[in-house]
Amino acid sequence: MSRLRDRTLALAGVFQAASLVRDVANRGMADRHDVEMTLRTLFVTDPQDTDEVYGRVEYLRTGLQTLIEQLEGNSGKRDLEVARYVIGLLHLQRKLKKNRAMLQRVAEGIERARRQSEHYAIDHPNVIANLADTYTETISTLQPRIMVSGEHQHLSNTDNANLIRALLLAGIRSAVLWDQLGGSRWQILFQRKRFVEEARRILDEEIRRHFH
Repeated sequence: MSRLRDRTLALAGVFQAASLVRDVANRGMADRHDVEMTLRTLFVTDPQDTDEVYGRVEYLRTGLQTLIEQLEGNSGKRDLEVARYVIGLLHLQRKLKKNRAMLQRVAEGIERARRQSEHYAIDHPNVIANLADTYTETISTLQPRIMVSGEHQHLSNTDNANLIRALLLAGIRSAVLWDQLGGSRWQILFQRKRFVEEARRILDEEIRRHFH
C-alpha cells in the first residue's frame, strides 16, 4: 500500500472521530455503525498495516467524505467545529507523544476497556464510560484542552459526555497512526489537494468494488 494512501486513511480516521463528536454534541446522537467502527480502532494496538486498524474502507466513508469537505477549498462545506477538533487532536497527540508515563496510562486504560468489551458490546455504556475515564484522567489534563461546543441538553447528558470523550480518545488513536506514518500539519496545509484527490480515489475504488 502507498504511504499517501495510508496517511489519507489515518487522517480520515481523525476527521471521522471529530465529525462524530460534533454530531453527538449537537444532536445527541451519531451514526451507530460509525461510532462502533471508530471505537474499535482503539483495540487494534499492534496492527500489521493501516488497513487492519480500520477494517474495510467503507468503515471510513464518513471520515473520507469529511476530509474532502474540509480540505478541498470550498468554504461553504467547511465545518469550523470539526476543523477545530481535528487541529486539537493532532496537537494533543504531539504532546502525548512526549509523555511516556501518560502514554502507558492510556494504554492500560484501553486494555481494561478491551477486556470489558469481551463481555459487553463495544458501544455498551460501561465500555464507553471506561474509555471516557481514561481520556479524562490523561489527555484531558493536557493543554489546551479540546472544548466541545453543542447543545447544553446533549452535553449535560452523562452518556453523551462519555461518548464524546471516548470518540476523542479514538481520534487521538488515529492521530498517533498519522504521526507514525510521517504525517504532519505542514502536509495538511501544503498538500491538501493530494489528500483530497487520494480520498476521492479511495472512495471511487470502494464504489467500483461494490459493483463487481
